[in-house]
Amino acid sequence: MLASCAPEAAKPHPQEPEVRSFLERYFSTWSAKDMDGYGACFHEQARVTFVQNGAPQTQGLTDFLHGQKMSHATAQTPMTEVPTSMRILMDDRTAQAGVRWKLTQGSRVVTGTDCFTLIKTKDGWKIMSLVFYND
Repeated sequence: MLASCAPEAAKPHPQEPEVRSFLERYFSTWSAKDMDGYGACFHEQARVTFVQNGAPQTQGLTDFLHGQKMSHATAQTPMTEVPTSMRILMDDRTAQAGVRWKLTQGSRVVTGTDCFTLIKTKDGWKIMSLVFYND
């Protein structure tokens, strides 16, 4: 056999499975309407930005979480959101993740992307920044 001349693929960070699990929990708590569990995914100083038609709309954590809670409370049909792919770049203290997702509400399906900046705290990984948009 000939040895490959291609460079060796970068090995995933040893904590990447922990970050993937954290991100899966983020989506599953939202879908389960577990707003306490969902809110616990965020650092208390987190900022959240929704980008629509190139225009950013940024909120603090309290306003964002209230809006998410009200979206579930007023929805006539339950909503679920699942990650469809994840790309993670990380070191021992921070992680950046691009996550494609699919939101389903009855027959309505919306796809989009969440761009996370995470930090590792004494309580585990937390979201410092979330920028998201729909396709």
